[in-house]
Amino acid sequence: QVQLVESGGGLVQAGGSLRLSCAASGRSFSINDMGWYRQAPGKQRELVATISDGGRPAVTDSLKGRFTISRDNSKNTSYLQINTLKPDDTAVYYCNADATICYSVESCRHLEVWGQGTLVTVSS
Repeated sequence: QVQLVESGGGLVQAGGSLRLSCAASGRSFSINDMGWYRQAPGKQRELVATISDGGRPAVTDSLKGRFTISRDNSKNTSYLQINTLKPDDTAVYYCNADATICYSVESCRHLEVWGQGTLVTVSS
């Protein structure tokens, strides 16, 4: 199967920066689109950014200019760069991926995979 593991979260002062990573691992898989989401206390999970398998990024309008999504396909890893952090950015950040698992040409499975989340806490 496929697993996603986020890393890079932590406590940072307002105005600082963080780079989150999301690494995929498993057997006989390929990753298509990838995304980053976040869930702040008392709020629903919201989309932050997505990136296609070809590297085309898309960031939620309200976050453009501070958030950047990228990926390294050779490492099966996506990244979320967050600059000029604000207290309102405090949330658990989750990555996800659209994965294809093919044990054979005639036995392919398509699934969406989620990481466990990494906590970003921004102090004022």
